[in-house]
Amino acid sequence: MPHREFHRISRIGWLRASVLGANDGLISTSSLVVGVAAAQAARGPVLLAAFAGMVAGALSMAAGEYVSVSSQADSEAADLARERRELATTPESEHQELAGIYRGRGLSEALADQVARELAAHDALGAHARDELGITEFSQARPMQAALASAASFAIGALPPVLLVLVLPLAGVSATVAGVSLLLLLALGAVAGGLGGASPVRGALRVGFWGAVAMGATAVVGRIFGAAV
Repeated sequence: MPHREFHRISRIGWLRASVLGANDGLISTSSLVVGVAAAQAARGPVLLAAFAGMVAGALSMAAGEYVSVSSQADSEAADLARERRELATTPESEHQELAGIYRGRGLSEALADQVARELAAHDALGAHARDELGITEFSQARPMQAALASAASFAIGALPPVLLVLVLPLAGVSATVAGVSLLLLLALGAVAGGLGGASPVRGALRVGFWGAVAMGATAVVGRIFGAAV
């Protein structure tokens, strides 16, 4: 019976897009709320800015991830097509190339030749994709998965500051949004670090620091331009 192990790298596709989207949604929307609230005292413009930022950011994240990961997928497809042609036209040359890779990893010449032939007999393209190109089932680009994960996680991350603007008195909304968002960023950083196998404390501090910098900068900008107006 085959032994199946759990590896964190299997999460890399959706984890990267989800963490990036949630961080960006929370930081950018909270910073927008803090900056706009510091510039004027009416609830409507602050709420409109927060909601517009959430919608625009989610769509922008989805489009950016889709275009970026699609470019990676196109490159992978082109490389696989070239390998398929070379396997059909120059199989012996491709065999020598694969055997050379295994020799470089420490196998003897005879064993490298045997491994290359047996793997090629089972799945030649798969062997070249994995060992020559570095394309595996875990690393393979999935544009739609990345786009949907980014959009959904951005919207989820942006939702707390939008709800706080909606229900809290505007007089204290900047401080409350900043405080709540910072706590959520620390929690999100810790969870992301744990899921990725890194230190939760390091992940929390890293995300929290940059969130505080972003919200502080936009508050200063809002104060300056609000006072100027």
